[in-house]
Amino acid sequence: MKIIVTGGTGQLGRAFSGLIDTADIQIFSFSSHELDVTNPHQINHIFNEVQPDVVIHAGAYTAVDAAETHADIVFRVNVVGTRNIAAACLHYDSKLVYVSTDYVFDGKNNRPYTEFDQPNPLNIYGRSKLEGEIIAARICPRLFIVRTSWLYGEGHNFVRTILKLAKEREYLTIVNDQTGSPTYTVDLAQGVLSLVNTSEFGTYHMSSNGQCTWYEFAREILRLAGQNIEVRPINTAEFALPAVRPAYSVLRNYMLELTCGDYFRSWQAGLHDYVSTIKK
Repeated sequence: MKIIVTGGTGQLGRAFSGLIDTADIQIFSFSSHELDVTNPHQINHIFNEVQPDVVIHAGAYTAVDAAETHADIVFRVNVVGTRNIAAACLHYDSKLVYVSTDYVFDGKNNRPYTEFDQPNPLNIYGRSKLEGEIIAARICPRLFIVRTSWLYGEGHNFVRTILKLAKEREYLTIVNDQTGSPTYTVDLAQGVLSLVNTSEFGTYHMSSNGQCTWYEFAREILRLAGQNIEVRPINTAEFALPAVRPAYSVLRNYMLELTCGDYFRSWQAGLHDYVSTIKK
């Protein structure tokens, strides 16, 4: 199986590169510079060379706050770029995995979102990812839409930021009124690889089990790292940001439950493994 990964230098792209160690899987990982999803000629050249069986479209504009003032760029990358990738997958008869986000929901639920809940994004980034889902579904029949949440892995992320700030400050202030499911990129990559070996196309939620606020997430990070620093909870309103976030964006892996079973572990277990790798 030959797999193209877009956004190969991002956290999820790196996780795929780290997992592949078998003779029957070849992974071709491309950064946004090597594979510009807004350039159809470049896409067709690479697809023609690789002849991929699967394309994992992890490349995206993901700067949530900057997106509010750069909407044209965001939609060009996340929607037009996705259209280009989907069209190439259709032409080369490749399976497509479109990586989406919990931010397609408005956070007004009082229970975890399933794949059958109606999306209603609150910000430009969420809107662009939802439109990417829609355009990919219109073009490519062999499609997996994979929504995930609060990713961390190799690269810049919330976990590393907390550990860095803990060494620089007397105390931390962390938002305590946004709830989600932190997900380790290694777990997500393994889950996606299991999915692409099937033909059970559709929309899937793939996040770690359980939920926490950013404040609770930070406290668990520090506990696992052995860092003793005060963490003070604050409200989102006290930490003003350009983009509105959903207050509750926990995902339930309901389609996995209905088909092959939910093989994702708890967010605490994934975080334990990730912090252990940092400590090493």
